[in-house]
Amino acid sequence: MTCFHNLHALLLLFVFLFPVLVAAQTSNEDPEPGPSFQWGPAIRQANRFLAIEHLFRLGTEAGTREGLKGPFFRDYARSVRSLRGWDDGDPFLVNYIGHPMGGAVAGFIAVHNDLRYRRVQFGRSPHYWKSRLRAMAFAAIYSEQFEIGPISEASIGNIQMTPPATGIVDHVITPTAGMGWMIAEDALDRYVVRRFENWTTHPVARILVRGFLNPTRSFSNILRGKYPWYRDDRGGVTD
Repeated sequence: MTCFHNLHALLLLFVFLFPVLVAAQTSNEDPEPGPSFQWGPAIRQANRFLAIEHLFRLGTEAGTREGLKGPFFRDYARSVRSLRGWDDGDPFLVNYIGHPMGGAVAGFIAVHNDLRYRRVQFGRSPHYWKSRLRAMAFAAIYSEQFEIGPISEASIGNIQMTPPATGIVDHVITPTAGMGWMIAEDALDRYVVRRFENWTTHPVARILVRGFLNPTRSFSNILRGKYPWYRDDRGGVTD
């Protein structure tokens, strides 16, 4: 659970220092005629995010590496059974900032693959709110997998097996506050970023503003093989 201590910095690192990751991706996940939700691309992108999170945990958390020792299935089962209470011992920054950002990344993965709704803009439209509720449901499933699924904190490192890491705070906060984070980025994109882009055509300035004011959307873009500053509802930074 402590893997989100530096999530914002990690997101910005990928957004601005590793655009080569985008160039290396193919375009075979562009929308095609068919079902309204692209489950295949969404699952692949979620798996990329999951791999990044667990690699980050293993690289930065000695407790996670120590938890790899011992009988796998018994300790995994004990970790899942041990869940109780609300608090999990992590600081406010982790539980109420880092985890919502992770939930927003998962939510934007859903939005980017929801062909029917991914171009809707922040506002009172029922289409917008329906799209974000669909995204929150996707983020909730992703969050449960990350917390207690087969490839999770419970299985890789047995984090929830011993107090004080047994609380359910992340199970609730990640998707719900993650939706709030998404809505905040949507509002900033519509009312701040767009106005800034009307004020200047400088591509670097536009890239920086799009990235810093929408970090989780930018990270989700990378996961689908797009530039961090890509937008489905309008042109690029040079348009």
